[in-house]
Amino acid sequence: MTMASLFRITSNNILKPPSRSFATAVQKQVASKLEPNTHFKITLRRSAIALGERKKETLVALGLHRRMQTVYHVHSPEAAGKILKVKELVEVENVPAKAVRSQSEQRKERKASRGYQVQGTKLGGFAWETS
Repeated sequence: MTMASLFRITSNNILKPPSRSFATAVQKQVASKLEPNTHFKITLRRSAIALGERKKETLVALGLHRRMQTVYHVHSPEAAGKILKVKELVEVENVPAKAVRSQSEQRKERKASRGYQVQGTKLGGFAWETS
């Protein structure tokens, strides 16, 4: 049984415990027809400073080192088990493969714009464009 089957998916793909609503089941089926969710998006929300070594090691095994850090893992029993061990500390979302971002892509998305744009030089172009 997978982690995704144990929880229901809300409108923004956050995992919640199952409810007994027919509408929830229909929404889950509609969402799965569009594009299958194949990855967990795991964000560390709470610190593990005062917790035991086992919890800290589990976070390291998931690749989480600091608060508000986000990592992606493919749906697997191993990842689901690790998430369940630290479920009080993390926020988990189901996302499709196209929503997975590498660490450098996440950094570029967070980075502010420079505030200006270089149009060219007085010589008519950039130095590396002329040969």
